[in-house]
Amino acid sequence: MKCRKIIAMALTAVMSLSLTACGGADKGTSESGSGDDGKTYNVGICQLVQHDALDAATKGFKDALTEKLGDKVTFDEQNAQGDSPTCATIINSFVSGNVDLILANATAPLQAAVSGTVDIPILGTSVTDYATALDIKEWKGSTGINVSGTSDLAPLDEQAAMIKELFPDAKKIGLFYCSAEANSLYQVETIKTYLEKDGYTCTNYSFVDSNDIASVIANAAKNSEVIYIPTDNTAAANTEVVKNTCVPAGVPVVVGEVGMCKGCGVATLSISYYDIGYTTGEMAYDILVNGTDVSSMPVKYAPKVTKQYNESICKELKLEIPEGYEKIETEEKE
Repeated sequence: MKCRKIIAMALTAVMSLSLTACGGADKGTSESGSGDDGKTYNVGICQLVQHDALDAATKGFKDALTEKLGDKVTFDEQNAQGDSPTCATIINSFVSGNVDLILANATAPLQAAVSGTVDIPILGTSVTDYATALDIKEWKGSTGINVSGTSDLAPLDEQAAMIKELFPDAKKIGLFYCSAEANSLYQVETIKTYLEKDGYTCTNYSFVDSNDIASVIANAAKNSEVIYIPTDNTAAANTEVVKNTCVPAGVPVVVGEVGMCKGCGVATLSISYYDIGYTTGEMAYDILVNGTDVSSMPVKYAPKVTKQYNESICKELKLEIPEGYEKIETEEKE
């Protein structure tokens, strides 16, 4: 009897300690507000190419998730160096590694991710038009598949209006873009309709990859009074080539985002890529921790756009920029 009493007392003590431990864990979760029950997450990031805009989007994404999850989230960050087949290789490694979520930074990684998995949640960023990128015929704001994300589209009608404001006397506009980027073609064809309504003659100058940028931009500069470049990743990674051709030729370049404008443009109507990346990170948290269904999440857009100009290139081309434009802060080279 005494032995049984000792065993019963021991069991009671163990159960008491277990309940205390569980109560402590619940309290810790409640205080942290994370609701993640101590789970850790592995997120794969596939970025198409290294340039200011995509780098900023990736940073915003990582900052948002790190602020919310701390060391409970790890990132497998890989760069495809502008090569679409490499995107597929990277995505396959994420699928094999069974990551919890994939960030596809730009259109080619998004397309590779969609081809690579129907199960892992995918978030895109720096993608202009999801309907075009994913060949969705009837766009309703969400994809209906394991994909959502943020768009980097600045209003194309407002970009056309900016060109008219800056260059009312120009006649010939060259539209310069990479034919391998579906969203670049979408932007070019859309803005062309607005520009032609304003009386401009528009000519497409497309290049296949970075190997033929120099020859195509030289042809565009020779035959255009103004050149427009959309949010094109290949062009963004080669702004020095564009600048070294267009500035000596006296041809101003209007671009789709601020990073490109720093490199070769006179003006842009731009969004914050850091902000859309950060918003994508918040969406990732909702999926990973709160269990939100990615297929029904609406694609989100930048809350504001800003008119900006590159002071140094404008001075070289002797261009007067009207009021209402913000000067882009650029690093001075010694």
